[in-house]
Amino acid sequence: MSDTDKNIRAFLAIVPPEDILQALSRLQEKLKNEINGRMSWTKPQGQHLTLKFFGDISMEDVTNISSVVQNRTALASSLNLKIENIGVFPDARRPRLLWCGVAGDLEKLSILQKQLDSDFASIGFPCNDRPFRAHLTLGRIKDQSSMTGLSETLNKHGDFAGGSFGCNELILFQSKLTPQGAVYTKLASFS
Repeated sequence: MSDTDKNIRAFLAIVPPEDILQALSRLQEKLKNEINGRMSWTKPQGQHLTLKFFGDISMEDVTNISSVVQNRTALASSLNLKIENIGVFPDARRPRLLWCGVAGDLEKLSILQKQLDSDFASIGFPCNDRPFRAHLTLGRIKDQSSMTGLSETLNKHGDFAGGSFGCNELILFQSKLTPQGAVYTKLASFS
């Protein structure tokens, strides 16, 4: 198979329900008014908790990934997750990503993510080299030197509570990059 067959940019994720997406959208509107500088904000309908980013894959890879996820989720129970707090990666001195945290059944979520990562390694997708940190991306900081109001905003909204939900579905998405931002298309879903 040639690299030209690998034209599907894909990732596996959890998508919060609409009420939480709306709470995140309201939070982002507040943050946009409080933080000045060059930022790229995540669209509310693009909010998701990524479990695995695959990069460019083929249709055959989609089939193999789907089989792995189906087998793993058949053994898994639903997760109760909470969307809360905000922060930055990698740290406050060098912020590159503004995030909203995930709490709740984090131990179960981390175990599921590690199991999936190991399963994916067996079909040719290497394990992530960074530890899994459950989060939703609110925005990407384009120029740290131009940022003002970030630390005040983190203090003000650090205890944000976006709601809780029972997660009983994983979704394999295709991501197409456009000048207006990424466009996500559902390739498969797994109960």
